[in-house]
Amino acid sequence: MILKRLFSSSIQCRSMIGRKVLKYPLDVKIEIKDYASTSPSQKTTSQIVVSGENGTLSMPIKDFIEISLEKLEAEGKNSLTVKVQDAENKKQKAMWGTTRALIENMVQGVTEGFTVPIKMVGVGYRALIEEGKLSLKVGVSHPILMDIPEGVKVLIPNPQRILLQGPDRYTVTQFAANIRKWRKPEPYNQKGIFVGDETIKKKEGKKR
Repeated sequence: MILKRLFSSSIQCRSMIGRKVLKYPLDVKIEIKDYASTSPSQKTTSQIVVSGENGTLSMPIKDFIEISLEKLEAEGKNSLTVKVQDAENKKQKAMWGTTRALIENMVQGVTEGFTVPIKMVGVGYRALIEEGKLSLKVGVSHPILMDIPEGVKVLIPNPQRILLQGPDRYTVTQFAANIRKWRKPEPYNQKGIFVGDETIKKKEGKKR
């Protein structure tokens, strides 16, 4: 899945998302396992583990979240349903849809994965891999070397194009955001590092 638009201003009802049954392929394995939290403030005793062709992802689950798994023989798929203990509780209602959406991303990640395209616009701007790290040349005195997160694959089809690929949507998009920080798009010359289908409206400079 290619992630082009990473930010959205639309508001969706999380409880409506939470109610939707999630259907997933038979070759994806989902398990609910015990979880030992290392944070005293985090009251979580279970985690969901999703495994597929692209690897394995896991996520702690709040104790008020209930997950049911079912095999749909007629459709040749499995299904997952998310519920909360108290649908009227504001916190639980918010986490209901969020949890379901995150699980759907995990299934997407271990099957198709996520791809984020990055475009570098500027004279002399270029990217390459050096010593296992991503090297950026973006108009500063020295190349910027960035560690590549575990599970993320970096492709450079040409010096001013980067493709980030990986099963974990958050890790891929966060790495893209970290790359963008080195040269945020500016509106006067429209140069910088653009993520996905990002564009910027050109501003006219002050006229003397």
